[in-house]
Amino acid sequence: MSAAARAACLLRAVHGLSDDAVHHLLESAGVADPAAALHTARLLEAVPGGAVAALLSSQEFDACALQVGPTDLLRRSRRTRLGLGVAAIGLAAATLVVTLAADTTSGPSAPTAEAGAAPTNVVRTAAEAWDNTSRVDFTAWPARGSRVNDKKLLGRALSTWARPPAGSRVRLAPATSAAAPTNAPLLLYAGDVADRTVVLLYDGTRLARYSESLASAENTELSVARTDDADVTTAAAVALDSGKSSTRYLLAPWIAEAGTRDLLRPDVLARPLRMLKDGVTKPVPTMPAGGGCDSRPVLQLRSSERIAEHHSFLLAGLGDLSPVHLTYTALPGRGRPPHQPREATGTAALVAWAHQACALGSLGNMGMRAVNAWDFAEQHLPDGGGQAVWTCARADTWRGPGDVTVALRTSRDAPDAPALTVAHVRSTASCSRFGQHIAATTGWRSPGGHWYVLAAGSRAVTGLSVSGSVSASEEGRTLALPAPRQPHVKVVARLATGGQMDAVGSP
Repeated sequence: MSAAARAACLLRAVHGLSDDAVHHLLESAGVADPAAALHTARLLEAVPGGAVAALLSSQEFDACALQVGPTDLLRRSRRTRLGLGVAAIGLAAATLVVTLAADTTSGPSAPTAEAGAAPTNVVRTAAEAWDNTSRVDFTAWPARGSRVNDKKLLGRALSTWARPPAGSRVRLAPATSAAAPTNAPLLLYAGDVADRTVVLLYDGTRLARYSESLASAENTELSVARTDDADVTTAAAVALDSGKSSTRYLLAPWIAEAGTRDLLRPDVLARPLRMLKDGVTKPVPTMPAGGGCDSRPVLQLRSSERIAEHHSFLLAGLGDLSPVHLTYTALPGRGRPPHQPREATGTAALVAWAHQACALGSLGNMGMRAVNAWDFAEQHLPDGGGQAVWTCARADTWRGPGDVTVALRTSRDAPDAPALTVAHVRSTASCSRFGQHIAATTGWRSPGGHWYVLAAGSRAVTGLSVSGSVSASEEGRTLALPAPRQPHVKVVARLATGGQMDAVGSP
């Protein structure tokens, strides 16, 4: 077989490319007659039983597979024969590379990014794939929008991702690579949104949103963000525009019901959100940035019963391509196993988030994936202070690290009053499954005007020791001690395991 025919065979049998995609790649590489190469490749693949594809895709021909086994003579002889076969394949592959290089010296080079930038190469998922797969994420999204067949538009989007032209505005989420995709990306959407034309692509780990002016193919923008291991909730919506006052979202095909609600009003039901036939929502109010906290609008979505029964969840748009998944972990119950994070749609969750909502404004454009509000301790306050709840809000990023904010709210606070922040720590494992124990402390002024040192720990804490402005050691998970004005103390918690732990935020 010619070098071009061998290349066509490998691209079809091993990489699964379509005839059109193979034809385009061969043509880009300078092959004189791509159609003849494809015809020869099809003749070889006509061997019954799919033997060619099975052979070339087997582990023996995988250069990345390590072959390990006993060193007996029989295996050695088998490996000797296998080695000769692999050497022959390697020689053929080397010949293929050299021949293609020789065939294309007079024509333009074809880097991977340019080859992958052909509109015919984009991958399209079947419309009902999400209902027949155990992987419910962006890979199950079908291509939607009125311009999914606009090859010129797709070509501009792919080329911009591969090599942004001068004048294009490129926005990268934190720790996100700007490199072009190494494989043909999945097309999620292509259509007109307000006064822009938008193309949404996914390469397996990143989302890319390309947009241009509706009037002309100018004023282009490219936003790229990581979406590692997205799931049924974190792959449920993508922002198609980034307006200052509102945002339109493209919802996943498994979303059966959509609404909006204000986190600051936990007793107000979600309002229905209209979405078009292609999954694009009507404009949703944007969460105000800066110091204002008059409202905190979020999406409330419900998955189809075909994949999850009565599964509702909250997503908060903070300026990134993917809105942030909000969850809640309830107070520990006596004699019951620890609670796990759950969807923040129940009464207790909404009450907790009403006090945490204002802090969400500081997380905008930081590549956040999810925020969990964990009510880890409850405490009776002295001097008529009522009941207090300690909360650790953990904000996890797509890139891995997470920040925690520990706050205190009391039963005397208004329903939408921001909780009192007592500690903030960056890049920590606290309040995650890798940091399941926590203790915190703060100075607190009672309604009667008296100062106290408050401290509390999670369910594994058995005692608390205080030093500094006041000194004491008590058994139990909570502590309240009279103290001078604005006390400065250090708190050490004793754990049921016998170990000790400093309060979060301690030096």
